[in-house]
Amino acid sequence: MILRAIIAGLVVAVVSQIADRFPRLGALLLTLPIVSIVAFVSVWWKDHELSTISKLARETLILVPLGLPFFVPLAFSERLGLGFWGAFVLGVVLASAAIGIWFAFGPKAGS
Repeated sequence: MILRAIIAGLVVAVVSQIADRFPRLGALLLTLPIVSIVAFVSVWWKDHELSTISKLARETLILVPLGLPFFVPLAFSERLGLGFWGAFVLGVVLASAAIGIWFAFGPKAGS
């Protein structure tokens, strides 16, 4: 668990440093599923259960697109006249609403 936290922290630190100079490269690094890869390998090492990884991958495949509304207010913050925190909070609200609707009305886990 500590190793996963260190890796996640390093990813955030490296991406933020790179994004200062090269926003496109920073965005590319953010799109790489590094944390997912580490999580899948971790689950495999722990249990060697492909069915668990398969379920995790299916849920992730659905939830990643539902989290994308987070980026919309940040991407258009200047056009919308929003500051960073306003765009950030609006993004969290939009992504939370999309994911919340999925959890409320989508198929239940294990279905």
